[in-house]
Amino acid sequence: MLASITPLNSEIDKLWVKEAHKRKEEIDSDSVTLVDGDEVFKKISQRFNS
Repeated sequence: MLASITPLNSEIDKLWVKEAHKRKEEIDSDSVTLVDGDEVFKKISQRFNS
């Protein structure tokens, strides 16, 4: 049923895997700053409620 809603596309899947590996490498090398999810949602809420 899920495949009928979102058909499989191996090229897109390969791109997502590549992106996931890139992001993992960025995290492992400390070249990005991670933000806690609760903090992200707090900032979004503040932005839209102000």
